Amino acid sequence: MEVEAYIGADDRASHARVGRKGRAAIMYGPAGFAYVFQVYGMHFCFNVVTERDDFPGAVLVRAIEPADPTERGSGPALVCRALRITRVCDGMDLVTSNLLIADAPEVADTDVRVGPRVGVDYAGEWAGRPWRFWVANSQHVSRPRVTGTTLDPAMLG
Repeated sequence: MEVEAYIGADDRASHARVGRKGRAAIMYGPAGFAYVFQVYGMHFCFNVVTERDDFPGAVLVRAIEPADPTERGSGPALVCRALRITRVCDGMDLVTSNLLIADAPEVADTDVRVGPRVGVDYAGEWAGRPWRFWVANSQHVSRPRVTGTTLDPAMLG
């Protein structure tokens, strides 16, 4: 499992930086809804809206361990392909719809790694924020060669 956080309208790596318009409008809440967008005209990316109403935030699901071992889920586009997520899923309620987030095995804080987000160099100082999280030693991450630091639970508030 691997995710990246995008928080606030000031986050230069976030789609919310353009304000509450276009595809980013859903990021302005409420939490618990799917934000699905397309990149390069062919790949979908799945995010979970996470913050309170009127404060934009979402978590991009970068990698999963697919239930079907013949599927690949190591990258945002592969996550969507494995889960059959398309633009039609954008805006779905992740509690009441057929698209939902199920419980996963618990992971100890010591097994979580943090590091900078991927592919957001254009965002200046925001690119280096340690808002990418993944399970150490997992074979199911998008960038296995990237090392990170151990999660400090104080980071989570």
